[in-house]
Formats: sequence, structure tokens, C-alpha cells
Amino acid sequence: VQLQASGGGLVQAGGSLRLSCSASGRTSDAFMMAWFRQAPGKSREFVASITMGRGTSDYADFVKGRFTISRDSALNTMYLQMTNLKTEDTAVYSCTTSRVHLNGRESRVDALYDYWGQGTLVTVSS
Repeated sequence: VQLQASGGGLVQAGGSLRLSCSASGRTSDAFMMAWFRQAPGKSREFVASITMGRGTSDYADFVKGRFTISRDSALNTMYLQMTNLKTEDTAVYSCTTSRVHLNGRESRVDALYDYWGQGTLVTVSS
């Protein structure tokens, strides 16, 4: 599976951005997709995940109520609508897929995912 993330950019605090992640290749392997992010000097952290079939979603506590993950299974594309952005949301956002279902705890472990995209930079200014 090849993943292409897009939609990052520079936005002021309080603003919004929408990220997209398109999957190609053996898309039947993309049972579940997720967004992770990595800020400068920090380790990569889970943001949100979604199952491509049922659309069951899960969020990190720090984005609940601000970010919304969605998918278009027909287009093999996942989205992350980010609102009320904060300076601490500045990071490289990467999309990833898993061939199997990961439960709530497992979905937060980046090593359990199978394929990764190149990432898109989100910069939130004060």
C-alpha cells in the first residue's frame, strides 16, 4: 500500500486545516487507517484512527472535540479535519494503515502499523 498525505500548511492559532491521505496499490490491506504526529524534539504520537469499513473512530484525548477523522472507502482516502488549532499542534502529521483491527490500546502503538506515508507539515502560529 502506498500512502500520500496532503493538506498541511501554516495557519494561525484558532484556525482550521483539513488533511487528506490517499491509499493506492493493495488497498484491501488497509483495514484500518490512522494519523500520527511528531513535533520537533518529541516522539511520534497517536492522533486518531478509523476503520475503513464501518468507520469506527478513536481519538487521542488532546484532540477530542477539535479534530474529526473520516474516510471515503470508495476513494480509499482518509481525512482529518482539524479545528481550533493550537500552537502545540505544530508537527509533521503522517498517515498509516494496518491490515488488521487494532484495539484502543494497540492503535496507539506506531510499531503495529504496516505502511506509512511521507507526512505533511502543520505549523500553527500564535
